Amino acid sequence: MKYPSGLALSLVLLVLVLLGGGTFFIVQQTQQALVLRFGEPLPGRGLVTKPGLYFKLPSIETAVFLDNRILDVETAKQEVLASDNTRIEVDAFLRYRIIDPLRFYQSVGSVERAANQLGYILNSAVRRVLGEANLTQIVRDERAQLMVKIRDQVNREADRLGVTVVDVRIRRADLPRQISEKVFNRMQTERAREAAEYRAQGSEQAQMITAKANRDVTIIQAEARRQGEQIRGEGDAQRARIFAEAFGRDQDFFAFYRSMQAYETSLKPDSTKLVIDPGSEFFRFLGSSSGRAAQ
Repeated sequence: MKYPSGLALSLVLLVLVLLGGGTFFIVQQTQQALVLRFGEPLPGRGLVTKPGLYFKLPSIETAVFLDNRILDVETAKQEVLASDNTRIEVDAFLRYRIIDPLRFYQSVGSVERAANQLGYILNSAVRRVLGEANLTQIVRDERAQLMVKIRDQVNREADRLGVTVVDVRIRRADLPRQISEKVFNRMQTERAREAAEYRAQGSEQAQMITAKANRDVTIIQAEARRQGEQIRGEGDAQRARIFAEAFGRDQDFFAFYRSMQAYETSLKPDSTKLVIDPGSEFFRFLGSSSGRAAQ
């Protein structure tokens, strides 16, 4: 029985496609592959680390792809008891790389299972290392050294998984919320006490400055009054001396001058009423410029 040539060609192409799909595999730049035959690695070509196109026997050999980049493992926040009996909430993570693909595949099989295993190892190392340090060392003084110590402990246990831990970081190390609120309230009370103390010291200094300023003002005013009285006394003495000299030189002019001043002081327009004898000595200069009564 003969088949049409077109149908035979189609069947041949279909078989080639099926065989090619199961025979060749591509390794990307970010991958490495294990070629297994019935679950066991092939001698000589079981590990593929360079990108490219490779072949395998269909239905007999399988290719397992693994990431060759640095991978992250995030862990949940956990509470750690420090050496000074302080409870701390720690959030940490690590970065690792697969260095032994066969051991990695045989021990964990996948990246997800490796993340779980490394997460447990990281949590245990964090509790051990931070349990030997106090709060100040964890938060400030020796944080970098503690992270290196955690990384080394994780690496010792992660070696059996075929991976190496590149870095371990403590993202946050904080007190629990209840303790943080108590610490904050205590700090707030302490700061309020210090502020009240500073205000009291400032008020005391302000009172001292004000008292000194008032004392200085009183002294300056007293000195000014003393000098003023002294100058006024000297002026009055000089005035009396001048009057005495004027009286000694011309008694009539001096009497006339004093009478004119008395008239100006006592005789105010619209406000002066005097009941005096017109022939009084007070008005002697009104009748005569010489101040003598008319003969």
